[in-house]
Amino acid sequence: MVPKISTLGGYIFEYQKSVTNPTGFWSNIAESFYWRKKWDDILEWDFSKGHVQWFKGAKLNITENIFERHLFFRGNQAAIIWEPNNPNEQHKTLTYNELFVEVNRFAAVLTRLGIKKGDRVAIYLPMVPELVVAMLACARIGAVHSVIFAGFSAQSLGERIQDAGAKLLITSDGGFRGSKTIPIKQIADEAMSNCHCVSTAIVLKRTGEDIPMTSGRDIWWHELVNEQETNYHATEMDAEDPLFILYTSGSTGKPKGLVHSTGGYMVYTAYTFKNVFQYGDGDIYFCSADIGWITGHSYLVYGPLLSGATSLMFEGIPTWPDAGRFWDIIDKHQVNQFYTAPTAIRSLMALGLEWLDNKKLHSLKVLGTVGEPINEAAWHWYHDHIGKNRCPIVDTWWQTETGGIMISPMAGITPTKPSYATMPLMGIQPMIVDQEGKPLLGNSVEGNLCISYPWPGMARTIWGDHDRFVKTYFSTYPNMYFTGDGVKRDEDGYYRILGRVDDVINVSGHRLGTAEIENAINEHPLVDESAVVGFPHPIKGQGIYAFVVCTHFSTGGVEGIRNSIMMAVSNMIGPFAKPDKIQIVTGLPKTRSGKIMRRILLKIAEGKTSDFGDTTTLLDPDIVQEIVKGAHAL
Repeated sequence: MVPKISTLGGYIFEYQKSVTNPTGFWSNIAESFYWRKKWDDILEWDFSKGHVQWFKGAKLNITENIFERHLFFRGNQAAIIWEPNNPNEQHKTLTYNELFVEVNRFAAVLTRLGIKKGDRVAIYLPMVPELVVAMLACARIGAVHSVIFAGFSAQSLGERIQDAGAKLLITSDGGFRGSKTIPIKQIADEAMSNCHCVSTAIVLKRTGEDIPMTSGRDIWWHELVNEQETNYHATEMDAEDPLFILYTSGSTGKPKGLVHSTGGYMVYTAYTFKNVFQYGDGDIYFCSADIGWITGHSYLVYGPLLSGATSLMFEGIPTWPDAGRFWDIIDKHQVNQFYTAPTAIRSLMALGLEWLDNKKLHSLKVLGTVGEPINEAAWHWYHDHIGKNRCPIVDTWWQTETGGIMISPMAGITPTKPSYATMPLMGIQPMIVDQEGKPLLGNSVEGNLCISYPWPGMARTIWGDHDRFVKTYFSTYPNMYFTGDGVKRDEDGYYRILGRVDDVINVSGHRLGTAEIENAINEHPLVDESAVVGFPHPIKGQGIYAFVVCTHFSTGGVEGIRNSIMMAVSNMIGPFAKPDKIQIVTGLPKTRSGKIMRRILLKIAEGKTSDFGDTTTLLDPDIVQEIVKGAHAL
C-alpha cells in the first residue's frame, strides 16, 4: 500500500529525500501500485517546451488499481456512500464489489456504442453515483472523460464539448439542487444543437421529469445497462496516455482544456490523499466538492478509491433544507475527515451557531479546506465549533493544473497556523520570484509563486493547443512553472497564498477569467464596453465587479440593463458567474494607447477614493473621479 508518514520528523526526512533524489523517491512510491509493465525511465522533462513525462514506457489501467488491487481485501467495504439532495430520500452505498460490477457494465455499454481508446466522452451529470461509474468506465476502456460542471450554461457546455471533440455525451433528465430542479437535459439539448461531434447521448433518469428524447441520438441509461456483461477486461494504457480533460478559465476568454495523464496522476493523487488527510482503514471521508471541478476528481473519486477508502459524495447544498445539513450528514455517517471550501464555511458561520445545536460531530478527526485561502476568522470558527478544538485543519493549496495538493499541512503532523498553507508536500520545490524572475531566497519574502521541478500529478498540455500551455505556464519565468499566484513565506518558512496575480478571479473557489465575463457582458446590445475586476467579498472570498459603458438605455433604465446583463452572463457561462456589482459608467480609465488601467478599477472596487498612483498617461483623467462618485452610489 501507499506509505503514510506519521511524524513531523518523518515528514522532514521524506521531504529531504524527495527533493534530493526526486526520481528515486517517486519510483519507490510507484512500486506500491500494480503495473502491467514497469517504466523504462522515471522522468523526462524540459520546462522550456512544456514537456514532462513520468514513468515513461510503463503500462497499466488505473481502474485495476482501484478494483483488482483491492477487491480481495475490500470487496465488501463501502467505496461510495451517496447522500441525496433530499434528506428524506434513502442514501445509497456501493461496495467495491458493487461499484466494480456497475463500472464493468457501463464499460461494456460504451464499447457497444463504438467508444474506443482515445475517444473523448463528455459527462454532464448531477452529483449522483452514476457520475463516478461513468468516469471509471471511461478509464477502464481507455476513453478520455471530460466532466463538465452541471451548473454551466448551454453555451459553456457546447464550447467544451466541441473543443474536446466528444463523440458521446452522458447527461440526465434533470438534477436536484436544494429546493430547485435543474433542467439538465434541456441545457444539454441546446448545447448539442451546435455540437456536430456528438452522435449519441446517454440520458440518466434522475428527476422523472417529462423530457424530449431525440430519436437516433438519445438513449436511456437504464435501458442500456440492463443487458450488459459484468466482466470487462480493462484496456492497457501507457502511463502518459490521457486520463481526462478538465476545463478551467484562463486570463483570455477561451477555457483551457487541461489534460492529465494516467500513471503520474494516479501515483500523486493517491499519495497526497493518504498523507494530507492521514486516512486510516475504516475511516469515512467526506469531500463536499462537485466532481465537475478538479477537487472532486482528485479527492472524491481517484485519490480515495485508489487508496481503498470509503468516499462520501453529496448531491445537495449545505443550507438546504437548513444550514445544519453538513453536520447532519457527518453525524449520520460518522464522518472522520471532512474537506470543504472556505466559502461554505463563511456562509454557514454567518448564519449563526444555532444550526450546530444537537450536532455531536464526535467522529471528526481531520478538517480540510480547498479552493482559496481561508481567512483567520473562518479558520477559528471551523476549528473551534466544528473541530471542537481537537481536529487539525489542512488548508490545502493546489490547482486544476497541478492535479493534486502541493502545499498543505499533514493532519496532526505539521503544526498549523491560521490562513497559512504551511509547507510543501513531498517532491514539490517552490520558488518565490520577483516580477523580473529573480529568486527571493530565505524567509520573510513575498512575490510570485513558481515551482522549479516537475511532479507526477501535473497537467501535460492544453487539449489541442500546446503552444498556449507553454505560453501560459512556462514562458513568464524560464525553466519554472508559474502558478499565477502571489505568495508570502514568513519567518518560520510557512507559505501563505495571497491570490491571483493574473486576470483571474477566484469566486467561491471557482476560477473565472475576467475576459470570459467581459465577453458575455459585451454581447449585450446596449453595452459598448466593459471591464471586470475582483473585490473582497465577505462570503465568496472574491466578488465580481463589472464597470460597464452604456451610451443608450432601454425603457427599463439602468436597473433594466443590470438585470439583462446578469441574465446574459448566466446564459453564456452559468449563474455562478453573475457579477455582484454592476456600475454603469460613461467611460473607462484608458491610457493614450487605449489600454484600460485596471489597477485603478481594482482600487475603486475595493472602496478606495484616492491614491491611484501615476495617472498622467490617462487619456481622460476626469473619468476616474466620475467612476469614484458612481461607486459610492452603488
